[in-house]
Amino acid sequence: MTVRFFSFGEDSMVDTFYAIGLVMRVCQSVSLLELLHICVGIEPNHLLPRFLQLTERIIILFVVITSQEEVQEKYVVCVLFIFWNLLDMVRYTYSMLSVIGISYAVLTWLSQTLWMPIYPLCVLAEAFAIYQSLPYFESSGTYSTELPFDLAIYFPYVLKMYLMMLFIGMYFTYSHLYSERRDVLQGFPVKKKKV
Repeated sequence: MTVRFFSFGEDSMVDTFYAIGLVMRVCQSVSLLELLHICVGIEPNHLLPRFLQLTERIIILFVVITSQEEVQEKYVVCVLFIFWNLLDMVRYTYSMLSVIGISYAVLTWLSQTLWMPIYPLCVLAEAFAIYQSLPYFESSGTYSTELPFDLAIYFPYVLKMYLMMLFIGMYFTYSHLYSERRDVLQGFPVKKKKV
C-alpha cells in the first residue's frame, strides 16, 4: 500500500479553472490599476511594457479561456496560472516594499531575474492556449461576425494575427525588462571571492 501526500492528478489540473478561475479574473482585473499607478506616479515603471503585459493576460484569460469551456479544461490553463502567480507574487511584493522604502537584496535580485526564464515560458503557454482554442472558435463561431457590404470578421484569423503580435510584444517587453534589470542591478551589492 502506498500513501500519497501530494499528488497532481489529471482532475486537479483539468479543474484548475473551475477552482480558481473567478479569483484569477478578479485579480487580473484589479491588476489593471497598476496602469493607473504608473500614470499617477506611484509606481516608477514605464507604461507601454506594462500595458502590453497586462493586455496579453486579459486577452488570454477573458477572450480565449473564459469564453471557451473546452479550453478551460486544458492543462495549459494550470500552467499559465502557476507562471502568472509566481511572477506576480514576487513582482508585487517587491513593488509594494519599494513604494514604502523597504529593500531586500534577495527580493530585488529575484524580482529582476525570475522573469527571465518564466516570461518567455508564459508567452509560449499563452500561444499554446490560443492554438488549442482555435478549433473551438472555428466550430462555435464565437466572436466571428458578419459586417455590411459582404465583409466578415472570422475570429480564428484574428487570433492567428494576435499570435504574431504576441511574439513581437514579447521581444519588446523582454528587451525593456532586461535593460531595466541592468539599471536596477547595477548598484547591486556583489560579494567577490578572495583569491
